[in-house]
Amino acid sequence: MQHALAVDVIDVTDPDDPRVDDFRDLSAVDRRPDLAVLPGGEAGKGLVIAEGVTVTQRMIASRFTPHAFLGVPNRLAQLSNDLSHPSLAGVPFYRVSADVMAAIVGFHLNRGVLAAAHRPAPLTVAEVLADARTVVVLEGVNDHENIGSIFRNAAGLHVDALIFGAGCSDPLYRRSVRVSMGHALLVPFARADAWPDDLDTAARAGFSLVALTPGEGSVPLDAAVDADRIAFLVGAEGPGLTAETMARCDVRARIPMSRGTDSLNVATAAAIAFYERTRRLQA
Repeated sequence: MQHALAVDVIDVTDPDDPRVDDFRDLSAVDRRPDLAVLPGGEAGKGLVIAEGVTVTQRMIASRFTPHAFLGVPNRLAQLSNDLSHPSLAGVPFYRVSADVMAAIVGFHLNRGVLAAAHRPAPLTVAEVLADARTVVVLEGVNDHENIGSIFRNAAGLHVDALIFGAGCSDPLYRRSVRVSMGHALLVPFARADAWPDDLDTAARAGFSLVALTPGEGSVPLDAAVDADRIAFLVGAEGPGLTAETMARCDVRARIPMSRGTDSLNVATAAAIAFYERTRRLQA
């Protein structure tokens, strides 16, 4: 049974209509609406863009409240129940053809629907740690697809929160949100503004800091996941975690490897750690 739409459906036929500017030029490296800071240091819109039906549904369910939608008619029909939520009363849904949508966003969007939200006040490290038992801390992870994958893995494998340390890319970049299947909007995260001192905040909160590294002095992963509260630390592919960060950890843990392989993709390694932790907690 379909419910009455809460959104205002507005037909747009002109790609230059200023009402759809929040969805314009999504692939432009210098003016995308999801850029918080434009090249040269000027402030950008810093919007959060959801792409596709599933990600849009998760945005509606998140603390990232959509202020506008853009989509083709069949996606409006697919989302009709979600778009009936009272919180969306009066929010515009700009209904367009596929060709008009392509002209607005700068490419043909097979997923057929977008939602835009302003960024809410960021959570603090202390807030995301408060009720968590398992968190992951990223250092130097600047690949948006890896960040999105880690969010998705965290959502599926009982990780309560993410913390972004030095050198990490924007977790709310459109590609990260898309690859995460919208879980970047649902799994709590915080930036560690005092890096690496915020690791001490986690330690004081009772977290065992576990550095994932194949390096010297590491123990097998399954020997490092028993603590009541655990923070897994992962670094960029190649350089890994910095020496200063690893020096603050309680234990270094490795995933046993075969055939001379020294390491895995960071999102894959994180998923294995999350699974091992989940398996141990549920044993």
